[in-house]
Amino acid sequence: MPDQIFSGAAVPAADGVALSAEDAKLVTLARSSRARVGAVEGAAVRDQDGRTYAAATVVLPSLAVTALQLAVASSVAAGATKLEAAAVVTEASELDGAGHAAVRDMSAEAPIHVAAPDGSLLGSVTA
Repeated sequence: MPDQIFSGAAVPAADGVALSAEDAKLVTLARSSRARVGAVEGAAVRDQDGRTYAAATVVLPSLAVTALQLAVASSVAAGATKLEAAAVVTEASELDGAGHAAVRDMSAEAPIHVAAPDGSLLGSVTA
């Protein structure tokens, strides 16, 4: 399979918007996944049935997967056919392109909430 290059997505400012309790849970799960292994990023997604999947960035000599890609892959492996929402906790200023593309493969309209390591919402990507 050829390597694919995805450009990152700009994260619009949150401007004081509060997350719903369900979306705040995704941020909490993403923070926990990141902290548990000391990863660069943590992510979580919620599928069409309300099930959640959390993951952290994986970097091995033979494999590199973003946290968001892995969370999406876990949901698909469990039978999910659509995502309602996603969250990623990162220190980066933009959403990684590969993770963004993975979420969009599952849902054109699912918001991707981007949070800082302290859990504060940086913004949400909706396109």
